[in-house]
Amino acid sequence: MAETQDSRVAVYLDFDNIVMSWYDRVHGRQAYSRDRHRIAEDPTEPEIAERLAKATVDVGAVIDYAASFGSLMLTRAYADWSSPVNAIYRTQLVARAVDLVQLFPAAAYAKNGADIRLAVDTVEDLYLMPDLTHVVIVAGDSDYVPLAQRCRRLGRYVIAMGVAGSTAKSLAAACDEFESYENLPGVERPAAAAQKSRSRRGGGGSSQTSGDSDSSGEGGGPRTRSRRSADADAKARAAEHAAEEAADAAEDAEDDEAGEDPREAATRLLQRALQLGDRGDSDWLHASAVKSHMRRMDSSFSEKAIGFKSFNDFLKGNAAIAELEESGHERLVRARE
Repeated sequence: MAETQDSRVAVYLDFDNIVMSWYDRVHGRQAYSRDRHRIAEDPTEPEIAERLAKATVDVGAVIDYAASFGSLMLTRAYADWSSPVNAIYRTQLVARAVDLVQLFPAAAYAKNGADIRLAVDTVEDLYLMPDLTHVVIVAGDSDYVPLAQRCRRLGRYVIAMGVAGSTAKSLAAACDEFESYENLPGVERPAAAAQKSRSRRGGGGSSQTSGDSDSSGEGGGPRTRSRRSADADAKARAAEHAAEEAADAAEDAEDDEAGEDPREAATRLLQRALQLGDRGDSDWLHASAVKSHMRRMDSSFSEKAIGFKSFNDFLKGNAAIAELEESGHERLVRARE
């Protein structure tokens, strides 16, 4: 089924998994576990805000990679979208037509909530849509091995994507293909030296303010308890305000992107399509296949809308990044080194 000409792709993202795994990749092993309390308590704290910003996941790179296998029929992301860490992604996910599946905050009884819900939805979709040819699972847990095996037994081509160092080898082995998130075009790899220094950085995982330490005695009276309550309310309001500001910033970024130079946007789209298409034995690609891939990544792309008479003219106008070879009626293109 992987060879079907009209490939149809379904994408399933265990969003918490990819966010936490990339945070650990950027800041060192178990970094998210160490910072989890501080992130939940006050994501606007300068140090935490900086660490979250450096570990931002490029959702567009993930979706564009999935689109390189065929037309995207559905894309679902599973997470607790009320969490400030995930809320900052909501606008860009919705803009890419991703269906956001709400998972309520995990408790002891719901530890594997995302795994179970994602697996159930995937199997149901395969039976309801027998024309799906490819399944992309964005996660790294070995819990998804049975799902990958079932999808393959049902005749689908299964691709797993995860973060290097946080993806189970058994999951990669259970799929037809595996891709590391940091190898995607446009994703900046974390500096190894910086990562090692962060992982060696010690301690005090639960830093307290002087106000908290002064009022930590067990015999604190009503005044101390009221001050603690006021501090907790202030932190809750700060977290809510941070989520609102992040959503506003994402909307502003979307507006800026909408107002950018269409030619520059088309050039970046071409560059990514050439990089993603270069997965076979030959680095030469049919120009028509490149154009189809660009249209799958951005259905609004049109070379005529940006002043070119044909796609060939568009390729020639981007000779700095694309090398074109014409022989008879055949047009081949590859990324220029």
